[in-house]
Amino acid sequence: MKALVLSEHGDLDQLTVVDDHPRPQLAAGHVVLKVTASSYNYHDLFTVNGMPGIKVPLPIVPGLDLAGEVTEVAEDVSGWQAGDRVLVHPRHPEKGLMGEMLDGGMAEYALVHASQLIRIPEGVTDVQAAALPVAYGTAHRMIMGKGEVKAGDKVLILGASGGVGTASVVLCKKLGAHVIAAAGSDEKCQALLEMGADEVINYREENFLDWVKAHYGKPHRLKGTGGVDVVINFTGGDTWAPTLRSVKLGGAILVCGATAGYDPKEDLRFIWSFELRIIGSNSFRTEDFEALLEMCAAGEIDPPVSHVLPLSESIEGLRKVRDREVLGKIVIEPWAEVAR
Repeated sequence: MKALVLSEHGDLDQLTVVDDHPRPQLAAGHVVLKVTASSYNYHDLFTVNGMPGIKVPLPIVPGLDLAGEVTEVAEDVSGWQAGDRVLVHPRHPEKGLMGEMLDGGMAEYALVHASQLIRIPEGVTDVQAAALPVAYGTAHRMIMGKGEVKAGDKVLILGASGGVGTASVVLCKKLGAHVIAAAGSDEKCQALLEMGADEVINYREENFLDWVKAHYGKPHRLKGTGGVDVVINFTGGDTWAPTLRSVKLGGAILVCGATAGYDPKEDLRFIWSFELRIIGSNSFRTEDFEALLEMCAAGEIDPPVSHVLPLSESIEGLRKVRDREVLGKIVIEPWAEVAR
């Protein structure tokens, strides 16, 4: 079968689209899925580059997020049959993440444990479903699950143009928040406004802390004036110290990752003197995916998709993610011949 295969860790030149990757064989407790759509996450780049402490079994087919159609069902599996449209929970119950510890979605077929299957409701496309799991599931657990974002809150979202970022914009707007989206170009900022953001910051041209002070005032630890109510920061690195200084008295910082560095400069004085709540959120749950699919089916959300590409262009798609040339998600259709 056709598949995108990572042969060894390094850069994107270690990826190859092949025609003869072994088709998965049905196993007890599993189904074989015809993959109709699979989307990229920044995590796929970590898999390509290699991560300290994580031994990826190479060669591997990347792709954590996938949707498709059941084609084969093991005898010990009930409740599913050929033809069912499903979204896949990215975590296999025994082996770990799809696309990292076992072959993922960037192939024509995938072997999936039955416990990972989530039925796709009518009215939700495979492309929409495949755009959801890691990015939207992570954002849903962080924003909806922690209960820190309320209607009327001023919410600053850093890295707003990527998968988790655009998901955060969509979900915060659904809650009625006033969204300030930070991105790295005027084009992305304009697109975020069209997506629903109320205000935008081009962080390559303007420091976001200076922007917050200019628009909402410097946070005051006694009066409680100035600053924003919530900052969503999954970048870390150099953005962490100014984040602490952007939040109002009693405000919150939501954290679900650290794409720019996990060991930033810290200043504990801001945490206690402004009584900040720093709230971590890790990963996602099946109930997050079910809630998101229901929102899609009801027309309440439509995950922004930057490009829908065939498998032949999958390496270029991941390059766009690496070089931050996307707004939202890049989805690969393994059976398509051309981009759409």
